[in-house]
Amino acid sequence: MEQPTATLILKPGREKPVLNRHPWVFSGAIDRIDGEAQPGALVTIAGYGGETLATAYYNPKSQIQARILSWDPAEPIDHDFWRGRLQRAVDGRRSLGLGLPAGESRDSAATTAYRLVNAEADGLPGLVVDRYDDHLVMQCLTLGIDRRKGMLANRLVELLAPAGILERSDADVRGKEGLRPLVEMRHGQAPPPELVIRENGFAFPVDTWRGHKTGFYLDQRDNRALVGQPVYMAGKEVLNVFAYTGAFGVYAAAAGAAQVTTVDSSVPALETAERTMALNGFERPGDEYIAGDAFEVLRYYREEERQFDVVILDPPKFAYNQSQLDRATRGYKDLNWLALRLLRPGGTLITFSCSGLVSADLFQKVVFGAAVDAGRDVQILRHLGQAVDHPVLLSFPESAYLKGLLCRVW
Repeated sequence: MEQPTATLILKPGREKPVLNRHPWVFSGAIDRIDGEAQPGALVTIAGYGGETLATAYYNPKSQIQARILSWDPAEPIDHDFWRGRLQRAVDGRRSLGLGLPAGESRDSAATTAYRLVNAEADGLPGLVVDRYDDHLVMQCLTLGIDRRKGMLANRLVELLAPAGILERSDADVRGKEGLRPLVEMRHGQAPPPELVIRENGFAFPVDTWRGHKTGFYLDQRDNRALVGQPVYMAGKEVLNVFAYTGAFGVYAAAAGAAQVTTVDSSVPALETAERTMALNGFERPGDEYIAGDAFEVLRYYREEERQFDVVILDPPKFAYNQSQLDRATRGYKDLNWLALRLLRPGGTLITFSCSGLVSADLFQKVVFGAAVDAGRDVQILRHLGQAVDHPVLLSFPESAYLKGLLCRVW
């Protein structure tokens, strides 16, 4: 069992977030440290008056100096603790109908890829684990988790007996923790260069070694199923922007879209998108695959007066820190203004932001501004968010990073 090496004493009046079960303690909230706090080790969080509040792990190099593991100071942080948190996360996905039911073959399973552990939202700050068929991909995003990743991989093997565990700890956020990017095997067999997973019955080739995030945008699964219905897609001309490997386009084709134009800056991603269409039985010579900067492509279509019935915008994160927020909102506004100019009356705009610093309210205001400037009337049909295997912790609103709008445009 690990023991805290020191106590972090909070400044007067800075206890409220901890009492409200927010898992982050910023450097500015700390008054002093009693004891020798070791990087990555456990620490006790105490109020200014000395009352014990929580147990966390510590990193002096990060702006978020402590990440809380337990609000019960008497709870031991041992192997049973880590196994229990992982078991709770796994059980939560099974309760959602994710996972492989007993007796069902993997070939017939409707969905074989999903998130197993969603970091702070699952009580495991800094740890992400995604399942791709028989393989797990784990991301260790903080020093505290990085120091314990061998033990955590062993607990995952005990619970799930995966064919292999690949560590994809190459996210930029590791730099803020003083960690270097790392991609290497943690257990068992290496996943193949291209692993075919199933999502809602569709097949998707995934590169878990080099693909975006851990290989695939699992967080969009529910949104793809929602918007990929005949009521939105049948007989429509669809423009899928920032398409990556074209997953939204597969759903659109299955729902009867007349034509899909797929836009991405990556030629290899577009090649995979075209192969994915064929893999799912959609041989569509009329579809287009356009490599280029999304803003430039949209401006070109506007100049050419080309129009579409559906535009899907799923851009990468525009804001990585507070200083980038103004530029990010300008980018979102410009992007949505261009899309609105391309839509036929009665068309559908499906637009997203995955920037955690851009709240759902702010994003809606940005799209509103774009609509005013474009001179279009826009109705919100649905608010969209991340898939159910990416839960949002009520005490940690930062876990609600993906937000979107399904709109009718007149």
